[in-house]
Amino acid sequence: MVAALDDALLGADKVPAVVADVEALIDAEVSDKKGASGLALKAGYAAVTKLGPSIVPSAVEGLLPEFVAKIQPFWQDYAGNGAFADYLTARGETVADALLGVTDARIEASSRTAIKKVYEKLRPSAQKHVVEALPRVGALVQKHAG
Repeated sequence: MVAALDDALLGADKVPAVVADVEALIDAEVSDKKGASGLALKAGYAAVTKLGPSIVPSAVEGLLPEFVAKIQPFWQDYAGNGAFADYLTARGETVADALLGVTDARIEASSRTAIKKVYEKLRPSAQKHVVEALPRVGALVQKHAG
């Protein structure tokens, strides 16, 4: 039986390392983007980080419990067979929709107009970017929970 992800990823002693790894994952994903959508994503990310250098780390820490809750059913179904990254990638759109549901709800509730504007510009291509990030997401989860 696979352990609950909240125990593995959200314990007080685990959160700092998980948050640091998620921030590194985001930086790597943004850096790897190419083409017009990559330029838009890089510009949006730069705009958000320019608004405040603590926005991304704060967002990661604040959203982490909700993301973990969305990944948990996939982790339970995965049951430790092979690489979790492969498992997530095979279910790419479904996993991306689950994760984007978290950010969509958070943006909807936000009063930060500048961040909303950036998100709204990037949202149409977000599913593609999240699907592309799933190999790294799966590896990160497996690293901390495996």
